[in-house]
Amino acid sequence: MGNQKNNRTLVIICILLVVSVIAIYLQTTGFDFVGFDDDDYITKNPNIQNGINFKSIVWAFTSTYASNWHPLTWISHMLDVELFELDPSGHHLVNVILHTANSILLFLVLIATTQRLWASAFVAALFAVHPLHVESVAWISERKDVLSTLFWMLAMLAYVQYARKPSVQRYLPVALVFTLGLMAKPMLVTLPVVFLMLDWWPLVRSREKGFLSYMPEKLPLFALSVLSCIVTYAAQQRGGSVATLEAFTIGVRAANAITAYVAYIGKMFWPYRLAAFYPHPGSGLPVWQTVGAALILIAITGVAVWLARSRPYFIVGWLWYIVTLIPVIGLVQVGNQAMADRYTYIPLIGLFIIIAWGVPDLLALMCLNERTRAAVLTVPAAFVLFVLILIAHAQTGYWRDDITLWNHAIAVTPNNATAYFNLGCDYYFQGDVQKAIRYYNKAIKANPNFAWPHYNLAIALEDLGRPQEALYHYKRAVNIAPRFAQAHSNLGLLLANMGRFKEAERHYLMAIDADPNYEIARDNLARLREFLGKKQ
Repeated sequence: MGNQKNNRTLVIICILLVVSVIAIYLQTTGFDFVGFDDDDYITKNPNIQNGINFKSIVWAFTSTYASNWHPLTWISHMLDVELFELDPSGHHLVNVILHTANSILLFLVLIATTQRLWASAFVAALFAVHPLHVESVAWISERKDVLSTLFWMLAMLAYVQYARKPSVQRYLPVALVFTLGLMAKPMLVTLPVVFLMLDWWPLVRSREKGFLSYMPEKLPLFALSVLSCIVTYAAQQRGGSVATLEAFTIGVRAANAITAYVAYIGKMFWPYRLAAFYPHPGSGLPVWQTVGAALILIAITGVAVWLARSRPYFIVGWLWYIVTLIPVIGLVQVGNQAMADRYTYIPLIGLFIIIAWGVPDLLALMCLNERTRAAVLTVPAAFVLFVLILIAHAQTGYWRDDITLWNHAIAVTPNNATAYFNLGCDYYFQGDVQKAIRYYNKAIKANPNFAWPHYNLAIALEDLGRPQEALYHYKRAVNIAPRFAQAHSNLGLLLANMGRFKEAERHYLMAIDADPNYEIARDNLARLREFLGKKQ
């Protein structure tokens, strides 16, 4: 009878998780694609639009397109096209289904390892409804987040089975699912470290024999992580996504990373002014802010170490948060964002664990019995979840379309050059060239060394018959980004139209040198040389 009641409770909790996710994210089935990577990933990617076939699968496993190697993510997008073509509602729905599955699997992992029903349910509920996770679910291009996390959760379930009764037969599923996860997103490289944490708590393996005794079994997994890191770095380096030390020095990266760790914690407790893009402050980050953040991190780490044996969940949750953020904290700077909501999708689980286990323990220290603790916690916990659902629902609405998304980003972040630029692109594609120019200029004012707004502004100025102004901005674009192939090619074409043929030829050659596969530049160069040959 007791088992039936427990099973019924488990089912009810899973149903509530599903209902909560639907309440927030069902609206996305009425949303459009956004120009923020959805074009590169899906709507303008012929390899995806062709659906599943032998050629496209080979491409998925061999391509580093968009500075990523994640073949399973590409294949999932191909399957979406097979099922829904380019109807965004179906693509959004798959993300919602995956997030729902992740929430339920997280609950099952925690209940299987801790036997703490309501604490496990609260962690899963926070994961399901927290507004910081909206970006990973509402943005179709972040399929890699929700898909890789599915494999993360399945790998943890497999590892729990292995840890209880180690054998080769039980180890192989762990390695297999982990490998699949790495092929969805390399964020999983930290999972072997998380397994070591689980050995400490809640599996209580390493507290008996020590960490080193369980290290050998993790070595094959660490080897896979190292291989994934090498492939990922090569893909991002090849795609030009890795920022140079000239752009962001080691000191600037470290300062931003330290500050971001604390900023994410702040946004977890107070999910306010969330945006699709947070501009990197560069060297403009105040020293006091970095020092203050460092002191906070040191203090929390000290508490975690102090409680390592009496409250082991604290150090496990804290290290989970710290370690799983390392690949995306900005020490290897990819892009020019300071932080991103999507980066917290897995890391926040660690902080949720600290809250779900720590608050009841704090009440126990106040000599409240279990029944009183339950009474004290139930209403506040339900209220917190309800408020988070409302905030997440509102935050999801900003992903409705490009204009809404970037107007919101501009409203909540100062001097957001990327938001201004993307809004300019959206207005340009809608045919409002004057408004596009206005936002390109705002992007340049916010960040004069951002090449893309100069390039796009030059195109818009050409459309309006203002070639001299366009010439200036093309030159600014290639001065800022000397290997900007499209800008060199367009500059060459404009110079050729002005009769400055030698300069045009030089820029075509620079475009081809930057991107040997850039056929437009090759065609323009061939036409120019043919014209000059006839002229002579």
